[in-house]
This record gives sequence, C-alpha cells and structure tokens, in this order.
Amino acid sequence: MTVLAIETFFEELAIKSGEVILPFFRSQLSVSDKKPGAAFDPVTEADRGAEVVIRTMIRNAFPDHGILGEELGDDRIDAEYVWVIDPIDGTRSFVCGIPLWGTLIGLMRDQTPVYGIMHQPYTGELFRGDGKKALLQHRHPKTGSVNERRLCVRPCESLADAYMMTTSPKLFGTHEIGRYAAIEAATRLTRYGADCYAYMMLASGQIDLVIESGLKPYDIVPLVPIIEGAGGIVTTWSGERVRDGGAIIAAGDARVHAAALHALNR
Repeated sequence: MTVLAIETFFEELAIKSGEVILPFFRSQLSVSDKKPGAAFDPVTEADRGAEVVIRTMIRNAFPDHGILGEELGDDRIDAEYVWVIDPIDGTRSFVCGIPLWGTLIGLMRDQTPVYGIMHQPYTGELFRGDGKKALLQHRHPKTGSVNERRLCVRPCESLADAYMMTTSPKLFGTHEIGRYAAIEAATRLTRYGADCYAYMMLASGQIDLVIESGLKPYDIVPLVPIIEGAGGIVTTWSGERVRDGGAIIAAGDARVHAAALHALNR
C-alpha cells in the first residue's frame, strides 16, 4: 500500500466515523458506565457506532490485518499489520459537551506504530503523522475549504520553562502521584482535562510536556507517529518505546524529556 493510499484511507475512516459521532455530540445521548463501582468510565452509542464503521471499513479493505479496539475487543492482533482504534478518546469531555475529544486510529507493523491520526470532527481538525512528518488539516465547518500545515514541536530548555498537561491527577496510582507532583511543581504551567488533545498541542508546539498513567494501547499508539513526526519524543516512564500503553511521558524537547524522566525515576 502506497503512502498516498494509506493517507487517503485514513481520511475516509475519519470522515465516516465523524459522520456517525457528530449527531450525538451535545445531544441528550444515552451514557453507560463500563466499570460500575469504580471510577466513572462512560461509553455511548457514538463510541460503539463509530468503532463498528471503522472496523467494517478495515475488514473490507484489509481482511488479513488485525484490529485492537477499545469497545469491541481484539481480532488477530498477532498479524503483521494491526489497527488500533479508540472511537472517542475523551468520552468524559464528549458527554459534557466539551470538544476536547477525538477519534484515534493507528496502524502498527510488527508491533511498531507506523501511522496514526487524531480526528476532531466538530472542529474540523485532522492531525496525522507517520513518524517522519506530521500535519494538521483543518476543514472549515461552513465553507468546506481545507488548510494544511506542518506540525513541529517547540524548543524548551528546562522543566522550569515547560508548559505541561495531564488528563487528571486522579488517574495516577498511589506509587505514582508523588513522582508526578514533583514534576508539576517544577514546571511553569500545568493544565488538566484534554486527553488526546494534549498530545496534539505538544505536536503543534503549544505545550512542552504530557505525563499520564494507566493508558491502554488504543489511548496512545495512534498518537506516537504524530508526536514523533513533529519532532517530539514519547516513551514509557522507564524510557522504553510505547506499544502497550501504561505510564507515558511525551515531550517536545529532548532536554525536557530527559529531565522529566530523571525526576520520575529518582
């Protein structure tokens, strides 16, 4: 499959899944809790409907590929090519009517992320990357005109200069929260609640650091080629390449990544 064919197919996946999701956004939708008795983990008709559409399109186009999805389980994940799907990353924001959510679709070859997108159909933004370059395509919601620009992280010398984001400090375990809090105290600015959008702001050069924990593969794998394509670094807290999720640190500048990694492992 050529690069152009990959990009075209990913755009088709984004468009079709967005058509399923948008009618539910800021509506009186039905919300279920996937983990009753634990921290609220919502899922909606939009999540499930979008993943069905994405899976169907992938199976029709690439029947030999595997699929790892948040809502509908795994299929042939030992295949050479495996698609990784989170139909709505940031469902808590979605059900609150806040547009800090996105559809994540990634492709791994031999367990290595090679291409990924983050699509926000409400704002008309499509972030995509292949590990070597990353682009933001913006479609105007009224005129339909499309603008595209290259994504690039920004330089940042130290933690003291860094803007950091995380989804919520409540997501860190008891053995992690103190390590995270030390880095938050060292940074210039910290903001919460953006889920996948935080990583895209890092790739866009708006912030410098994202630290999270408890991520599943579908939460992060599609974002890796975008971050790396923009010149950023994303690893686990132990400095390993990202494949299985877990505790994640992403940085735009290698100096900030090294400082944060050191602080997390002191």
